[in-house]
Amino acid sequence: MHVVIVGGSSGMGRALAAELVAQGSEVTVAGRSLDKLQAVHKELGVRTVAMDLGVEADIERLFETTGKVSHIVTTAADVGGAYQPISEYDVEAARSAVDSKLLGPLLLAKHGAPLLEPGGSIVFTSGIAAYRPGPRASLLAALNGALASLASALAVELAPVRVNVVSPGWVDTPIWQHVAGDATAATLAAMAERLPVGRIGRTQDIADAIIALLRNGFITGTVLHADGGHRLV
Repeated sequence: MHVVIVGGSSGMGRALAAELVAQGSEVTVAGRSLDKLQAVHKELGVRTVAMDLGVEADIERLFETTGKVSHIVTTAADVGGAYQPISEYDVEAARSAVDSKLLGPLLLAKHGAPLLEPGGSIVFTSGIAAYRPGPRASLLAALNGALASLASALAVELAPVRVNVVSPGWVDTPIWQHVAGDATAATLAAMAERLPVGRIGRTQDIADAIIALLRNGFITGTVLHADGGHRLV
């Protein structure tokens, strides 16, 4: 099994890459940071490709290097500029969020689907903001919600290729420094007390959820909520 992971050099994507390698899969990791790509190549022995999910030519070049693949996953999210109050919204600052969360996944399907082997699939990563939106996250809520609709439409258009979404809840990753800064630890601890599972998500939780979708050939057009019960509170 050969899996392409865009955003696989850090956070949830890196945890997924590590788990797939441990299970004997071939993995190609794509991302923007050369330093992170070099680190994940050294640690896991995976193939790496430097590319920007917001640039269609980069996506085309990525698949020119892979040949046939079994599955395509994106966990990439350049969303720091998306967290703004609506009253003073700077659209240009949020363009990268649109590229990485919505247009990039669409273009991955455009260029990657023709290379998928029988039984192959595509998995996008959305998030709890679509279902429990908070202040300053209106665009992120919209983008995460749009991914569910995109996956449903592509599951029909690209069939028998399967297209699904994993929607994480709050996961302890470096992105929280953009959201909460010095208050990160306290913010995560407060949410852990609210969640039915009693803790914040780990990157391994999301990796396991994605692998479940890769392996189950009877699931398509679906959002798998790996959120610790966040939608219930």
